[in-house]
Amino acid sequence: MLKSRIKRRTVEGAQAVAQLAAIHASIAALNDEDLLDLADIFAQETSGTIKAMAGAEMTKRSLSL
Repeated sequence: MLKSRIKRRTVEGAQAVAQLAAIHASIAALNDEDLLDLADIFAQETSGTIKAMAGAEMTKRSLSL
């Protein structure tokens, strides 16, 4: 039972990492206007993965809201 639980959690963890990588790649592929729109949508969030990723990409591109 323990081995199957460990295996399941390992698979779930790998899937989560793959999903985050796909989200990051999608954000990086946005054009500047769409990236600014995304950042504007999540600007009111106090914290969050998408907000952080969009912010990092904006910094990389020297963009600001």
